[in-house]
Amino acid sequence: MHDYQASDARYAQMNVRVCGRSGLKLSAVGLGLWQSFGTEEGHDACFRRVAAAFDLGITHIDLADNYGPPPGMAETLFGLVLAREFKAYRDELVVATKAGHAMWPGPYGDWGSRKHLIAGLDQSLRRLRLDYVDLFYHHRPDPATPLEETVGALAQIVRQGKALYIGLSKYPADELRRAVALLHAEGVPCVAHQVRYNLIDRAEPEQSQLAAAQEAGLGTVAFSPLAQGVLSGKYAAGVPADSRAGRGSPFIARHLTDANVAFARKVQAAAAARGQTPAQTALAWVLRDPRVASAVIGASSVAQLRENVAALANLRFDAAELAALE
Repeated sequence: MHDYQASDARYAQMNVRVCGRSGLKLSAVGLGLWQSFGTEEGHDACFRRVAAAFDLGITHIDLADNYGPPPGMAETLFGLVLAREFKAYRDELVVATKAGHAMWPGPYGDWGSRKHLIAGLDQSLRRLRLDYVDLFYHHRPDPATPLEETVGALAQIVRQGKALYIGLSKYPADELRRAVALLHAEGVPCVAHQVRYNLIDRAEPEQSQLAAAQEAGLGTVAFSPLAQGVLSGKYAAGVPADSRAGRGSPFIARHLTDANVAFARKVQAAAAARGQTPAQTALAWVLRDPRVASAVIGASSVAQLRENVAALANLRFDAAELAALE
């Protein structure tokens, strides 16, 4: 356990954005615990990153039940940090988690049934050592479960006080509109849609999802804004042995195409002209859009956190800069 006291200047660098048509405010940069809070890390390493993020003004913490590795470990480690060092700051944090990916064997351990969502959140709350989360997402649409059942489970979760707000993740635009309409009919505060959005993965968000979320009164929460680190330029000269790609992460492999690495070099050139690092320019590009309520970053070090938050100093792009990033 660490004797932690938050910085008095913790909000100096961070801007806060309203999430859709709601009273929920998210730090423009959120800390995602997808692949960086697992058994390899331990409590001390996780505490240092959470403390550094909070001192930089990051109050939006993004989790899911299957984050780790192994699944569940990210919530367990963060729950320990929250109980030991951050109990006094709980009400300054927006703790978000999700259910909808595989978590246990059998027909009820995955997707979007009432049984899976309610059991999944109950398990998450035990790992997080919380009575409720601020934001609970259905992690992905379920093609086999009626949407009305999924929505009914999310409504029940809010009415039971286990989540303050509901979000949806990775929903196509048409299904997003339908789900939000059903949630609104239930009187449920659905406020966020989470999508993969970055300079490489931009087609579907720009063609339909960003507009659909805005029309429905939701804020967009962008995950993987650096395309799993490809846009940071770290792979421009090959794959470092100590990187997640070098350690065999399957999530990064899909991004490491020759075309994407070549494009990352163009981002490097554009970033240099802006006086930013490639990661800062890629993150600023996502956050330049006011429809984006928060961009969720991963971070394996305190230095990465500081670098990424510094992107907020310049979110402006002129026409020539935008053209160079097409």
